[in-house]
Amino acid sequence: MSLTPVEPRSASFTAGITSLAGGFAGIFIGTAQGSTFTGFIVGAVLLTILTYVALLMRSKEKVVRWIILLAFGVAGYVTGGISSGIMGLLMGWFFSWFIFWIGECRYRGHLVPYLTPGQVLWHYTFRVICGAIFVFLITPILVVLPLSFNAQDFFTFTPEMLSLDPEGYSLKHYRNFFNSSDWQLSFRNSLIIAPIATVISVSLGTLAAIGLSQSHVPGRRAIMAILISPMIVPLIISATGMFFFYSQVGGFLEGTIGLSKTVVGYIKIVLAHAVLGIPFVIITVTATLVGFDRSLTRASANMGANPMTTFFRVQMPLILPGVISGGLFAFITSFDEVVVVLFVGSARQKTLPWQMFTGLREQISPTILAVATILVVISIALLTVVELLRRRSERLRGMSPS
Repeated sequence: MSLTPVEPRSASFTAGITSLAGGFAGIFIGTAQGSTFTGFIVGAVLLTILTYVALLMRSKEKVVRWIILLAFGVAGYVTGGISSGIMGLLMGWFFSWFIFWIGECRYRGHLVPYLTPGQVLWHYTFRVICGAIFVFLITPILVVLPLSFNAQDFFTFTPEMLSLDPEGYSLKHYRNFFNSSDWQLSFRNSLIIAPIATVISVSLGTLAAIGLSQSHVPGRRAIMAILISPMIVPLIISATGMFFFYSQVGGFLEGTIGLSKTVVGYIKIVLAHAVLGIPFVIITVTATLVGFDRSLTRASANMGANPMTTFFRVQMPLILPGVISGGLFAFITSFDEVVVVLFVGSARQKTLPWQMFTGLREQISPTILAVATILVVISIALLTVVELLRRRSERLRGMSPS
């Protein structure tokens, strides 16, 4: 379907939109310089003038865009060095594109022509809101990553870092993490507790999901609500209840069975983390079972296979992506959890999040930034695996093209 060409917008309309964008950008720059209101005014006025000049020379769009790009880059470099120059280039690229995108009505290029101005406005407003939420969520991570390479023992960007001076960056905090006995003990504890808790969560959660997927099970909704309650109830309440419950369990294991206090401590944390991970496994496996063809299990039974063979040879391969996804979520939950460990564990079971919490509360160690970066990388890798498994599951069920 060919769309009818749209006439360019007037310079006043374009300038009004771009001035708002310039004012919004000026708020951040002005705040960094100590004057938010001045930054807003300067940004709005600058973009208004720039828009009128650019649209007067719209026949030479490429030249104008290059001029705007270089002007912003040079201005940023002069005012704040290399890092500000890079930010200036990015802003120059965006505004040089944004001016002509609005002025030439290119924002309607991929939209159907019968949309009203209000519908077009909401179309892009919705995307701006989603983008703002994404920036709000991702900005703290983007701040932590470069700070973990700070050569100084500070939680702020030093002048050397802002000027991209190699002397301002170092791996000292990473070396401290791998050479510190306290950090390595907590890291080993996390690597011991999280995998065991994940195995228990996956085993029990998968069986529960399969059982609750059967239509003849009475009270399915009530049982499901109880099983996923650990992810609904506030964690501090769950941790308090676990403290009283597992103290009795620990007393039994130590006094009656004769296990050592250290072993009992690990058992209590593993069981507590397994409880927190089971709801994630149940939800993901249940979602996978929605598209499962029950006739396959009946056909397997008709061919003489027993229930165990049917489960491992027919059902498990098809629901495996959901099982692994739930297991990854359970692993992340256990690996990042700190509240329950504080209530249930002891100093010998100190996990990595517990050590980070201690570092923030007692000694303000910048090594926390390096550890946070490592955890972010691990989480991104695991979530990437989850997404790949989700796509594989959809292909197996015929919900998306291969």
